Amino acid sequence: MEKMLAVVFKGGGNFSLEEREIPRIKKDDEVLLEVEAASICGTDIQILNVPPGHPANPDTILGHEYTGRIVEKGKAVRGFEVGDRVVIDPNIPCGSCAYCKIGKPNLCLNMTTLGIFIDGGFAKYNVAPQYSLHKIPDEIPPEIAVFTEPLSCVMSGIKKLKPMVGETAVVLGAGPIGLYYIAIFKASGLYVLVSEPSDYRRKFAREMGADLVVDPQETPLEDVVMDKTGIGADIVVDAVGVLFGDALKVVRRGGRVLLFGMNRSVEQHIYQYDITRYEVNIMGTYIADHTFPDAIKALKVLPLRKLITHDLKLQEFEIGLDAMRRKEAIEVILRP
Repeated sequence: MEKMLAVVFKGGGNFSLEEREIPRIKKDDEVLLEVEAASICGTDIQILNVPPGHPANPDTILGHEYTGRIVEKGKAVRGFEVGDRVVIDPNIPCGSCAYCKIGKPNLCLNMTTLGIFIDGGFAKYNVAPQYSLHKIPDEIPPEIAVFTEPLSCVMSGIKKLKPMVGETAVVLGAGPIGLYYIAIFKASGLYVLVSEPSDYRRKFAREMGADLVVDPQETPLEDVVMDKTGIGADIVVDAVGVLFGDALKVVRRGGRVLLFGMNRSVEQHIYQYDITRYEVNIMGTYIADHTFPDAIKALKVLPLRKLITHDLKLQEFEIGLDAMRRKEAIEVILRP
């Protein structure tokens, strides 16, 4: 059978570049995709860490941020045709658990994920269910379309925050997710302060339109926020996953704190009294919640091309992986 090159998770922090058979449709609601582009996500780094920061199934083809073109479809597929360009929501809910039934599939009890638990997009071809597909216009190039998945997760948080023109937002961390939040806040008319210790990432924060970028190792963030606002920020986003305490120090009374970043190995001590006394609104947000259509629209507005630091062949995956681990990359595009 015809073969394709794939990045395969082998367990224990290891991966291999190996030849795999081109997958075949097995269910009537599936399509075969020719992958046009994929991108390396921070979750991929977590999977390959030792110990891992995120679970994954060994012998699975990695890659959950990808876009492709339909080359074959099952007989039960409706609304899509061979030749359609699509982006893929990699998170596949069961559709029958209590959370799916109340319209919260992002909280599904039995979810599986393309590129983490079943084969994903770090290969030339991939099989995905119709549920995961969202059409994209031909004018959106593949290297921009791959932003849809992480952007859809950010959009879920934005819908919770409901930012208003003129508000002040503080973004803690200027990795890819933090940079998406910066871009959306600026497009929404907010004043944006960013806290980021990496000089490399601070440059990208400015590129995305941040009004003020602070190195928290040199300048106390709390002093800067109070100087600029007088009372604290309306919105604070922890895009890192370990900065809840810092967020509480700079949010105003009655303000909103959004917790996006995740690190399951970190425990924090929180002084709950301040949350109650000052009526701080604390929100968590997890993956996309019916926000892929919103993200596709945003692709046409946000300056996301500025975030592409590497555009590589699939066999150069390790180059991109190492650059991300050294925090010398923002968005790494792979071309299967």
